[in-house]
Amino acid sequence: MPRVVVNVMPKPEILDPQGKAVTGALKRLGFQGLSVRQGKRFEIEVEGEVTPEVLAQIAEAAEKLLANTVIESFDVVAD
Repeated sequence: MPRVVVNVMPKPEILDPQGKAVTGALKRLGFQGLSVRQGKRFEIEVEGEVTPEVLAQIAEAAEKLLANTVIESFDVVAD
């Protein structure tokens, strides 16, 4: 079954406390020079072919439900 991935990330101007916590933990473990922003990944299985119409439908679903577009951005990727 084909799969489409929706990646959701905080917008750059939005604080990301989870990402900061992971960045701090990595530094304590000896990983220097890394900066983390934490987001969400949704894998959506599609019945049939992944067409531009299906991608548009998934983008609409992401805008309405999967992402808070006030503070998050998203992209839709055919896997």
